[in-house]
Amino acid sequence: MLRRVLGPLTRRWAWAETAISVQERFSEVHGSSLAAVVTLSAFLSLFPLLLVTIAVVGFFSTHSNDLAGDMIRRVGLTGEAATALSNAVATAEKSRKVASAIGLAGLLWSGLGLVAAVQYAMDAVWQTGGRGLKDKLVGLAWLAGAGLILLASFAITAALNFLPGVLAPLAVVVTLAIDVALWLWSLRFLPNRDVGWKALVPGALVGAVGFEVLKVAGAVWVPRVVASSSALYGAIGVVFAVLAWLLFFGRLVVYSAVVTVVRWEEDHGTVTAQIELPRMPGDVPLRATRAGEEVRTP
Repeated sequence: MLRRVLGPLTRRWAWAETAISVQERFSEVHGSSLAAVVTLSAFLSLFPLLLVTIAVVGFFSTHSNDLAGDMIRRVGLTGEAATALSNAVATAEKSRKVASAIGLAGLLWSGLGLVAAVQYAMDAVWQTGGRGLKDKLVGLAWLAGAGLILLASFAITAALNFLPGVLAPLAVVVTLAIDVALWLWSLRFLPNRDVGWKALVPGALVGAVGFEVLKVAGAVWVPRVVASSSALYGAIGVVFAVLAWLLFFGRLVVYSAVVTVVRWEEDHGTVTAQIELPRMPGDVPLRATRAGEEVRTP
C-alpha cells in the first residue's frame, strides 16, 4: 500500500525508496511487537529508578523549605496526583537511606533487563541470534560506556550554561552530537553484528534526532498529559502518560536498527538462506518473510 502511494517519489528522490523500505521492513519483522518488549522492560526499570529518585529527593528535601510544592508547580499537577507527590516527598525524607541501597541494586538488575530487551530487538532486526550468557557481560560493558557518555554530557551541558546567549545554538549542536555518540555506541555494541562504525551513522542520526524530539515532548507534552490524565483517572493517569512516551521510545529503538540494516543491505546486498518449516498439507511454500513466516502460493 505504502509503495503504491509513494512509489512515484522514488524516481526523483533516492531517500524515498529507503524510507519505504524501512517502513516495509519494520512491519515485516513485527517492529511494533519488538517495540512493546522494549517499552515493557523500560517501564519495569522505572520502579528501581523511582527508588533511587526517592532517595535523592529525600536528601534534597531535608535542605529545602518546600521541595514538594516546587515540583508540583513545575509539573502542573492538581488534585489526587499533587497529593500523592507531596506524600511521596514526605516519605522520601524518612526512607532515603534504605531506598538508595535497594534502588541501586534494583536499578542495576532492571537496567540489564532493559539492555537485554534492546539487544533482542536489534538482533531480531538483523535476523541473528544472541550471544548467550556473554550478552550479560556485554550489557554491563554497555551500561558502563553509556554512563560515561552521560556523565560527559552533564559536564558539557553545565559548561555551556556559562556561554553567552548568542552561542545558544552551539548547545543544540553539542547535545545532538552527544546523542549521536550514545546511539552509535548502542548500535555498535548491543547487536550481535560487527559492521563497523561508518555503517551505523544513518541509524544513529535517526535515533539522535528522534530522541531529541522525544525529550522535547517529554518536557512539553507529557506534563500536560499527566495533568489532564490525573484529573480524570487519578494517579494512574501518570502511568498512562509515561507508557505512551516509552512506547514511542521503543519504536525509535527499532526504527534506528531497521534504518541501519536497510542501508547496509542497499550498500552490500543480501543473501538467500534456506529455512525449515513444519510440513503441512497443501501447496508448497515458495519463500519466507524476514520473520521466518511462510508465504504460500495462492
